[in-house]
Amino acid sequence: MKLTVRVKLLPTPEQAQALRATLHACNEAANHVSATAFATGTTGNRELRATAYTHIKNTWRLGAQAAQHAIKKTSDAYAALKGNLKAGNLGRPGSKRHLAATGKPLRFRSDAAQPYDDRMLSWQTEPRTVSIWTTAGRMKHLAYTGREEHLQLLAEYRQGESDLQYRDGQWYLLATLDLPEPAPNPNPRAFIGVDLGIANIATTSTGHRHSGRRLNRTRHNDRKLRTRLQKKGTRSAKRRAKRHAGKEARRTRDINHKISKHIVAEAQRTGRGIALEALGGIRERARLKKPQRVTMNSWAFGQLAEFIAYKARRAGVPLVHVNPAYTSQECSRCHHIDRRNRPSQAVFTCRSCGFVEHADLNASHVIGHRGWWTWVRGAESQVPALTLIA
Repeated sequence: MKLTVRVKLLPTPEQAQALRATLHACNEAANHVSATAFATGTTGNRELRATAYTHIKNTWRLGAQAAQHAIKKTSDAYAALKGNLKAGNLGRPGSKRHLAATGKPLRFRSDAAQPYDDRMLSWQTEPRTVSIWTTAGRMKHLAYTGREEHLQLLAEYRQGESDLQYRDGQWYLLATLDLPEPAPNPNPRAFIGVDLGIANIATTSTGHRHSGRRLNRTRHNDRKLRTRLQKKGTRSAKRRAKRHAGKEARRTRDINHKISKHIVAEAQRTGRGIALEALGGIRERARLKKPQRVTMNSWAFGQLAEFIAYKARRAGVPLVHVNPAYTSQECSRCHHIDRRNRPSQAVFTCRSCGFVEHADLNASHVIGHRGWWTWVRGAESQVPALTLIA
């Protein structure tokens, strides 16, 4: 399976200057290729290489591989734009959003990430240094660091391209790993159902509730601060809002990693699989009041589900996705479905058999049952290969 780990570079001021000049040159070249693609309507990698390769290589003093990667990056960006337009993610043709996306060439930030292959970048895993191409020449003995477990995986399983990234004043390399994937447990004894929600971010059928009460208060304060800074509109307010947005994203990612790690570890330890609701279109299906919509739309439920999926694959834990319809209204004992079974957010009371349970815990049991029957019928989930920053 594919994973991506991020390691932090430790350049000297002179090395950092060379790296920054390299990113600027590569992205200026990519912007020239983008303008050519927009003007000619040609976005294929091979066609753009024939028209732009020599010019950008000589103008911005790029190496052969760097010039080719700048062209491929541009071609891939236009392919992604075409896919989003086809899927309707950028509005209908003629709409303001659609015209904004298609009415001018794509632009790359001066410090946008740049891909490196093994001819441009070599790793020395024992001294933990890299030799990397720059517009000022080959830079050797550039130190890097990271979490020990990630560095061990990097030394053993690194394969393919790496991306040079500049973010918040720091330099990083995003390296691709190709990890061996263990065979999933062929005979799970049961399935842990996982109910995702707002009051409780995740509730498992084994009784663990990952409460969102304190987190929701923090997120509410974050929204108030973000609104206040947006209204102020000064340069310092915009800088503060940008820093705060990064902090929110890191907090969300950290919490989702911890929750997914706990769920997968429990399933692996007890010989069970994991059942999740198929959450595609959850925001469109859910009928919520405006404050609840804001809370739901601001949490990365998809990210949490992806983290559970890729950690389950690494651990050999079976994972299935089940139909989410009526999981909050179905009784986990007699399976009677009634809208009145849930008189409040936290309480489930079955109108048929009288069973009383916490609503989220009951829903997780229902999801677990559905997961078991999905597995028995042979419709186990085919989770695609995920590329995530570990």
